[in-house]
Amino acid sequence: MKLASFLLVLCAALSSGAGVRLERIPGGGLQPQVVSSGDGTLHLVCLVGDPKAADVEYRRREPGITNWSNPTRVNSQAGSAIAIGTIRGVQVALGREGRLHVVWNGSQSAEPKPRAGGSPMLYSRLDSESKGFTPQRNLMTASYQLDGGGSIAADTEGRVFVFWHGAPPGKNGETNRAVFLALSSDDGLSFAGERPVNPQNSGACGCCGLTAATNPRGDVFVLFRSARSLMERDMTFLASVDHGERFTEVMSDPWPIGSCPMSSAGLTGDQKVQWAAWETAGRVQVLRGEAGRWEGQPRTFGPSKGAKHPRLATNQRGDTLVVWTEGTGWQRGGAFAWQVLDLKGEPTAEKGRQEGLPAWDFAAPVALANGDFAIVY
Repeated sequence: MKLASFLLVLCAALSSGAGVRLERIPGGGLQPQVVSSGDGTLHLVCLVGDPKAADVEYRRREPGITNWSNPTRVNSQAGSAIAIGTIRGVQVALGREGRLHVVWNGSQSAEPKPRAGGSPMLYSRLDSESKGFTPQRNLMTASYQLDGGGSIAADTEGRVFVFWHGAPPGKNGETNRAVFLALSSDDGLSFAGERPVNPQNSGACGCCGLTAATNPRGDVFVLFRSARSLMERDMTFLASVDHGERFTEVMSDPWPIGSCPMSSAGLTGDQKVQWAAWETAGRVQVLRGEAGRWEGQPRTFGPSKGAKHPRLATNQRGDTLVVWTEGTGWQRGGAFAWQVLDLKGEPTAEKGRQEGLPAWDFAAPVALANGDFAIVY
């Protein structure tokens, strides 16, 4: 090949951007979560069975393999997870040495119960010795009235961060709710009792899910919907630069609405750039941060209304895939849509929309080892 022709081919390859492929959950399931290990192994969890009393199912796929493994049940008590409402499902994180950690809101029948009663915040981890999952544990020791979905994050030094929002002892009402953190420093073997980390008087929107993540520097991020009053349900972004000891408010996106929108959010990033996505007034907002500084105004995606449940994934080149649902609601399915952003946050030509989401569902993006993306649904 002549040099000029070679350079044209090389430039075309470098500018083509990341591709996106769609994958069905093998065997079916709801609310998938997919994470990738450093070696390119994919880990998939989802909910199966009765949405009121579901099971958490786990599969994996090694690099170079096209098929997922046979499913393994994560929850040790059958029917102890919940899919109803879309925002109370399973969340996962990869910690030290690639260990998989899993949390989910317990169903009404789930055990063990919190001391004050109600549904538990349940945790399990993949046992490297037995290749199975440890018996589920409740992490709520003092808080109660668990409602909106919790989340989990982990770092490379053995810390596991589990977040949820609930009522502090002796208090009720959304304006009194708090975001709690239960922290493990030994890869999930034990957890300290939960403590509140949200700003004073922020409250928490009862039926909305929160999400958490870490970056390679060990910073911890939390997105949750506050409830400073019944008409102030702002998306609030917290960050910690000391491994979860203290959290500061980075951003608050106002949404004056007098009812719970049952929303959820997404976080992703790498050593340099982080991304956050959430819903405000039926549209998806995406905020970019670099070297600990977050841009002032988020980008807006989706139709004029009806966009929910954004999820994010970033590949090794710094491209980021944003996926969200459209037209979904209580007991109503819909579609999902996507847009790839480049390293600077500019939309690329890669975007699309797919019908066929059932009720209580969303789609999950994941970055693949070759630099492309998959959307699992």
